[in-house]
Amino acid sequence: MTFLNVFLNSIKLPKKKAMFQLNRVGMDIAVIYMFILLGLVSIPSLIEQLTASSGLAADLNVIFKLIYFFMFYYLPLTILVFIAISFVAYIGRGITHFMQRKLRYSLLWKMVAFTTTIPFILYIIIAFIIPVRDAYLLLTFIFSIGLLLKMISIYPKRRK
Repeated sequence: MTFLNVFLNSIKLPKKKAMFQLNRVGMDIAVIYMFILLGLVSIPSLIEQLTASSGLAADLNVIFKLIYFFMFYYLPLTILVFIAISFVAYIGRGITHFMQRKLRYSLLWKMVAFTTTIPFILYIIIAFIIPVRDAYLLLTFIFSIGLLLKMISIYPKRRK
């Protein structure tokens, strides 16, 4: 139930109520939510690999295909997305300093992680219809930075 509430509030971002509801979510829930979301994002590629009739993995058993997929697709994807989220949160830290807002890095990291929900859901839908290029990932992070700017501006300024 918690993950469903997180998902629904992530879709409602950058609304103030949804944002403050997501701020109350623990970091452990945010990380597990990202693992689940990335698992969903990788489903089109998993189906493509399992149904491949040519290539290196075509002659492998299904269990070995799953292990191969996890090691060479899901794990690197997860690492890259977590690094990208951390980088965008670091950029957000500079923005909060420039805008004189009271936000910590951990809160920015969670906010960026939740902003990826809409682009990742769109990716899942589009990937089942047509192959998606890597340029979509750049658009995802531009979207996340834009949404992060909007959310940072909602927070109060630091007192002097």
